[in-house]
Amino acid sequence: MGIEVTVEGLTKSFGKQTVWQDVTLTLPPGEVSVMLGPSGTGKTVFLKSIIGLLKPERGRVLVGGVDMVNSPERDVYEARKMFGLMFQDGALFGSMNLFDNIAFPLREHTRKKESEIRRIVMERIDMVGLLGAEGKLPGEISGGMRKRAGLARALVLDPQIILCDEPDSGLDPVRTSYISQLLIDLNAQIDATMLIVTHNLDIASTVPDNMGMLFRRELVAFGPRELLLTSDEPVVRQFLSGRRAGPIGMSEEKDEATIAREQLHGEGVGSGEPPRIVPQLEPTPGLPPRQAVQRRRARVLAMWDTLPASARTAITTGLTPQGEPA
Repeated sequence: MGIEVTVEGLTKSFGKQTVWQDVTLTLPPGEVSVMLGPSGTGKTVFLKSIIGLLKPERGRVLVGGVDMVNSPERDVYEARKMFGLMFQDGALFGSMNLFDNIAFPLREHTRKKESEIRRIVMERIDMVGLLGAEGKLPGEISGGMRKRAGLARALVLDPQIILCDEPDSGLDPVRTSYISQLLIDLNAQIDATMLIVTHNLDIASTVPDNMGMLFRRELVAFGPRELLLTSDEPVVRQFLSGRRAGPIGMSEEKDEATIAREQLHGEGVGSGEPPRIVPQLEPTPGLPPRQAVQRRRARVLAMWDTLPASARTAITTGLTPQGEPA
């Protein structure tokens, strides 16, 4: 089973520019979480801070008893082996075929025999649907296949935590839907804790158990998916509806005068139909059920009284026939 990731008061700057500050959240073990946000809000920086590739100025990231921010480098290096990281572009070596790309972490970090490496690599290749392509070079396959190869490489060390940086970037809507299903199927098979950084609304609305959003150098919210999907927060409503009216501008957040002018002309993001919540994806038939579902049910029940009425209604609507929160 995946393990919990606890982020406490995390603040990251580059020079005088604060990327985000005082970010606090918990990624529940074995659940799938998504971090949203407009371009330039530091989502990738957040991923790299969790895994210890970037050092925030303040705060802690606790993973299996190790603080990825403040612990000695040797402890961070060992803890990093619990992670699998899927980069935006797959980050494959262009001179290696897919098999050798995927085998690279095993050859670099373990002393396994080649026969064992081959078994593991072919299992992961099968898991992401690339059987038959293992001899091809990255330049000979599509962007979607490169994404899946990158995901297979992230899986070979049996990670308990998987971080995916914009798995949809550069993909058409059909390939994005395949990636979405693949992420849910992987969670059903290996029960890893997953965090997906994206600004794709289809992934955000169908894949995660939990959602968060970064904007204006802060974590706007983080919690069960229904909390954000029914949120009245203007920036969340604007982002999820894809409308121009609201706090998000083309290059940076809009000033208060612009937002007030939009509201005066009836363009506020609170207008219009409430968001429609689509069902969360389920594993492909034949795969085991996701173990995270029951854990999430218990967790949501425990926080039931703290949730807004709109979130409770949305949770209740997607329910089991017994009428209990899913």
